[in-house]
Parts: sequence; C-alpha cells; structure tokens
Amino acid sequence: MAATAPPLHAAALGGARSSDAALPAPPTVASRAGRGGPRPFVPLVSPRLMDALHRPLSVRRVWSRVARWLLASPRRYQMFARAEEAVKGRLFGCRMCAQCALPSTAYTCPMTCPKQIRNGPCGGVAPDGGCEVYPEMRCVWLVAYERAEAEGKVGDLRRLQRPIDQRRWGESSWVNYWLGRDDGLWTEDDGLGAPTPIARPAAVTARSACGTVR
Repeated sequence: MAATAPPLHAAALGGARSSDAALPAPPTVASRAGRGGPRPFVPLVSPRLMDALHRPLSVRRVWSRVARWLLASPRRYQMFARAEEAVKGRLFGCRMCAQCALPSTAYTCPMTCPKQIRNGPCGGVAPDGGCEVYPEMRCVWLVAYERAEAEGKVGDLRRLQRPIDQRRWGESSWVNYWLGRDDGLWTEDDGLGAPTPIARPAAVTARSACGTVR
C-alpha cells in the first residue's frame, strides 16, 4: 500500500537552515527527556481525529507568521512550548524532541520507546507484544502498526525515519514545522525500489569485458 501520511516533516539533518538566519534562536524549554527514561505509551486519540485536526494547522503561509510572532518573544515562545508539551504529553506521551514523527506513525510517538527507536520495532519484542525493557507494557511500534492498519495506512510505517537533531530537544515541534526547520525527517517511500545503477568509467567497463581487471 502506498504511504499516505500527510507531507509533514521533522528534523533537518544539518540543523538550522540558512533561512533561519534572520530568526531568533528558540529559548530553552525543559523537556521530558530530563525527567527519567521513556516508557511505552498508548495514544489517547485516534489517527483519524488527529488527521482532521492537523489539516487546518498545516497551512504554513498562515502559521509561519504565528511562529515568527512567537519567536519574537521568549516569554510567548516558552508559554506556547509548555502548552504544547502539556497537551501532547497527555495525549501521546510526547517528550519534546521537537521533530515530530506522529503523522507518519499513526500518531504513536516513537520517542516513548525505551530505546527511542524511530525505525522499529527492535528484535526484543515478546511473543505477546510486550516491550523488551518493560515486558508488562505493549511495544510502541506494535501499537503504531495496529493503529495504522485500522486506518488503512500501514504504508506510512514503511517510510524511513532519519536521525533527529539532538540539539533541538525542548523546542516546539509546531514552530519548527511551520518554519520548515524540520523538513526531511522521513523519506517519501521505503527506499526499497530498484537500485540506481553505479556509473562506471568507459575504460574500466571495457577492461572488465576483456577480463583484465583483477
């Protein structure tokens, strides 16, 4: 099944983009990362509801202005980030990595995996679906699969999640998204298509045909 996640993005691998130069740096906001290790979390809302809520918040030409307005005041930004943490923490167990993968994982936060695996599951999942670290709790990635399957979006889980920028912990993922700071967190497909042929110099190809290359 083709991937169907909306074109949301998260964590640019190289950190801030050149377009960020004119923007103030986000204030430091405490995150759950420093409040004990992550534990598996079962989301409290359905992917269908979240997709519907997300659509009006994905119009960047409107919300980028809001993001810039928030960044113009450290106090406003901190208040917004804390509100985001409170809401997303309650609904998804959000730990404020600032590079949200929820739309591509059926709104199941991969950062609540004790190993913080963003391309899971690991090889330690129990036969009953229990987490290797917390056997009494269900594997985060198994929960994500079940939720995606129920919505016909298993294809979304085949996208490859790129590493996050660890420097962004505690920032607002919404502000980063609205400003395009987190573009490119996941691939458009599973990357398992036909490999691109390796270009070889003509001379090497000719020698190989003659059997002269060792």
